[in-house]
Amino acid sequence: MAEDGDAPRHSCLKLELDGADPVFVKGTWFESRFDLAVTDGQDAWICIASEDEVEDRASQWDQPVAEYVQLAERYLGFQQPDSVYKFVDAGDGQKRLSWTFEKEGIKLEWRWKCKPAADSKRVTAGILDFLMDANITLSEEVIRKGRSFDRLKAEAEQCLAQSEKFSKEKEEFEAAIYKKFVAVLNSKKAKLRILRDRLSKEPHPKSPETDQHSTEKTETFIEDGNTDDKTEEEADTGTSKNVPATRPRSRGRNQLRK
Repeated sequence: MAEDGDAPRHSCLKLELDGADPVFVKGTWFESRFDLAVTDGQDAWICIASEDEVEDRASQWDQPVAEYVQLAERYLGFQQPDSVYKFVDAGDGQKRLSWTFEKEGIKLEWRWKCKPAADSKRVTAGILDFLMDANITLSEEVIRKGRSFDRLKAEAEQCLAQSEKFSKEKEEFEAAIYKKFVAVLNSKKAKLRILRDRLSKEPHPKSPETDQHSTEKTETFIEDGNTDDKTEEEADTGTSKNVPATRPRSRGRNQLRK
C-alpha cells in the first residue's frame, strides 16, 4: 500500500460545532489518504478515507490528491474561523462531519461520513493518550524553551554589563588622554611664549638686502669723493703751472753756515 512508505502526520483538534457540543477530532495524515477518529467523550466514530475514495473526491473537485489531503488537514488540524463546522446524524448511528471553505469566491462544503467505533472506549482512550503525550511534549518544549530563554537572558545581561564596563573604561581612558594632551599643549604654549619674549627683547639684525643697499650707497659716495679730489688736484696742477718755482729756503741757510 502507498502508506507503507509514508511518514504519517498526526493532529488533534477540539472542534467547536455550530449549535452543538464540541468534539475531539484526531487525524492521521498520509500523502494520499487519511484516518479520522471523533469522540464526544462518551461515544466515538471513525472515518477511514481510502486512497480510492480520496482520489475520487479529488477528481470531483479537479484537485490533485496531495492537495486535497493537505486542504483537509488544514481545516481539521486547526479550526478555521471563517469555516462552518457540523457533526450531525447520518442515520444508523453514523455521523456526517462537514466544513465549509471558499474557492475562487464560491463557498463550498466537504462532507465525510463517520461510522460508529467498534470499541468507543478504546478510541476515546487513544485520543486522550495522544492529548496527554502532546501535552507532555509541549510541556517539555516549554521547559526547554524557558531554560534557553533564561540562558540567553543571563548572557544578554552579562554582555550588557561588559558593554557598560567597556563604555566606562573608554570614557576614563579618553578623559586621561585629554588631560595629558592639555598638559602637553599648555607646556608647548608656555615655551613658545618664552621664546617669543626673548625674540622681542633681542635687536633685530639687518637683512642682507639692507646691507647690500647700504654698501652700494657707500661705494657711490666714495667714487664721487675721488672725482672731487681729482678735480681739486687738477685745479691745483693748473695753477702751479702759472706760478714760478721758488727755491727752498733750507738750501740757502746751509750755504751761509758754510
